[in-house]
Amino acid sequence: MISLYLKNIMVYMKRVSTTILILLFLGMTVLSYSLYGQNENEMKYWNQFRGPNGDGQSPASNLPIEFNETKNIRWKTPIHDEGYSSPVVWGNQIWLTTARRDGKELFAICVDLESGNIIHDIKVFDVVEPQVEHPGLNSHASPTPIVEEGRIYVHYGTYGTACLDTKTGDILWERRNLNCDHRVRPASSPILDENRLFLTFDGVDAQFIAALDKNNGDTLWLKHRKVDSNFEDVLKAKGIKDTEKTQKEKPNDNRKSYATPTIITYQGKKQLISPAAEVTISYDPASGDELWRVRHEGWGWNVACRPIFAHNRVYFTTGIEKVLLAVDPSGTGDVTESHIVWKVRKGAPEIPSPLVIDDLIFMVNEGGIVICVEAENGNLVWRNRIGGKYWASPVYAGGNIYFFNTDGRVSVISADREFNLLSKNEFPDGFIASGAVAGDTLILRSETHLYCIEDKS
Repeated sequence: MISLYLKNIMVYMKRVSTTILILLFLGMTVLSYSLYGQNENEMKYWNQFRGPNGDGQSPASNLPIEFNETKNIRWKTPIHDEGYSSPVVWGNQIWLTTARRDGKELFAICVDLESGNIIHDIKVFDVVEPQVEHPGLNSHASPTPIVEEGRIYVHYGTYGTACLDTKTGDILWERRNLNCDHRVRPASSPILDENRLFLTFDGVDAQFIAALDKNNGDTLWLKHRKVDSNFEDVLKAKGIKDTEKTQKEKPNDNRKSYATPTIITYQGKKQLISPAAEVTISYDPASGDELWRVRHEGWGWNVACRPIFAHNRVYFTTGIEKVLLAVDPSGTGDVTESHIVWKVRKGAPEIPSPLVIDDLIFMVNEGGIVICVEAENGNLVWRNRIGGKYWASPVYAGGNIYFFNTDGRVSVISADREFNLLSKNEFPDGFIASGAVAGDTLILRSETHLYCIEDKS
């Protein structure tokens, strides 16, 4: 009797154990699926300049460290004419813009992510009198487009803005009456927030920021910068003796800027952080009302870096003066004397945007010097040279940072407190556009081709 009882107990325990194992397996499967789906959703797009959050970071973990024309390349596609806009990715589509070298025709191109085949090559605008001064300093297609489900918004500064259907390539709406003199062609990229498309125009003649209705292109609000500056005083402060000659050669040069704004959420409220010439301004994105501003010191124009929000601080640079600032965004009005937490005056970039990785800030300047500073206080952690000239902003993925120079070299370092160069990868043509990440692929635009790079091992 006892043996029969024990036998029944053993059978029961076996069934319970089997059930538990099945439930554990199913639970792990569901968890794995959930995590995979969540990660896949995060990685499926790189929709704007510097990625989904505008900070140059991707959750991808399997990008290759070593690659070139023949190694770890999925495909390579030639891109006609000239453009410095960065590629953006949504689903299986990669979008970028390009222009004739004389600036008279402006295009939007869509490339298939899997194959590299061109899906759309759309002439968006004809330009009667494009700017021709200062060739080589910029292209007529430098602003990076922004893409969302079903729509791509392409922007060419003063030459026009358009919304296209991503499936058909049809132009849904366009605007060509927002204008300024960029002097060296446009560069500031559009951004989206809710139903608003934000465009910035900081030319030598007019400086303003506009919010358009993304559905039809109508103006929701437009605000002029209202920067009180005196070019002659700045020149004198810098020791320029013949100020009259400089002002004649470069009239109102201190009014132009090329930065892309950033939307942040601080204490439950959104702010639109928009660097301009000689000042960085925070706006209410819904109304356009100014919240606060920080005046740039010295030659604080030609700003190109996109601001980054981390650790409840806004990090941005100030153009030619090359100062990196950390600003507390809680103030109102002119907060130049009250809310700047720290400054870094040595080694900051004018064009490539920084990266904030955990408690460190990494940046490369135009001359190829990489510096790492503490996000908390701006103290230098290390400084090293990787060589070359840099306009493109770096990309972070999988614990590594990718730098792209104008000679065609991609240098990869580890994002650590010690400088560790992992690889130098050579390509025949230079990189001016910043890179993009889609899934576990790195999308690079050289001056002649678009590359899809993946780990083939």
